[in-house]
Amino acid sequence: MSSPAPAALLPRRVGWAEQTRIVFAKDVAIELRTGEVVTTSAFFGFVIVIMSSLSFYNSDLPAIRAQVAAGAIWLPTAFASVLSLSRTWQRERQESAFDGLLVSPLSHSAIFMGKALGMFVFLLAVEAVVVPTAAVLFNIDLLHFGPALLLIALCATPGIAAAGALFGVMTVRTTARDLVLAIVLFPLLAPTLMAVVGVTRDLFDGQPLEILLGYFKVMWIFDVAFLAGGLTLFGSLADGG
Repeated sequence: MSSPAPAALLPRRVGWAEQTRIVFAKDVAIELRTGEVVTTSAFFGFVIVIMSSLSFYNSDLPAIRAQVAAGAIWLPTAFASVLSLSRTWQRERQESAFDGLLVSPLSHSAIFMGKALGMFVFLLAVEAVVVPTAAVLFNIDLLHFGPALLLIALCATPGIAAAGALFGVMTVRTTARDLVLAIVLFPLLAPTLMAVVGVTRDLFDGQPLEILLGYFKVMWIFDVAFLAGGLTLFGSLADGG
């Protein structure tokens, strides 16, 4: 009778959190090596902010300038987000990398969460370039508004990242990939984008906290909806893609 295998040789069960970390670490390691997602998207957003400031900046109308700054901050961020999401999924299409990820012993929900966390970090890096650039060009006091802008970014970005991770998988095996991602994402993100622009505009206008909380509730609802939808539907979309 053969002796039982030593405990050190037995396969170790990897928990859900560790599976998520593996996927997240993979995406971050690739980005740290190449820098293509953050660099391309951040430069794209940077250029749009500069163009917006040249087109709409008016130093004689500070109230209008602050309102335009809200759009100049988040609209470039929205377009840069779709670009970064597209390039992130482009990696998975190379040499059937995503198929290998699906047949690995990782749960689909962990794959989704790992991808969403990676996109969340990438989008925050893009926003870290776009927001200070817009603040400088539109003369926005970051010492005064910076903490609130950071809170807004932390509330809006999870929903954008989760939606990109959930519906970006639909583009892995399609031909018009970038077009499909934009067509699917922008309508879904419209409430979040309108809320984030609205709360930034009212923040610069000095509106009371009660008005600002309404926008945050919209962002929180969509964060929860996309995260819950991704955890439950990602596997179906991935297998059917």
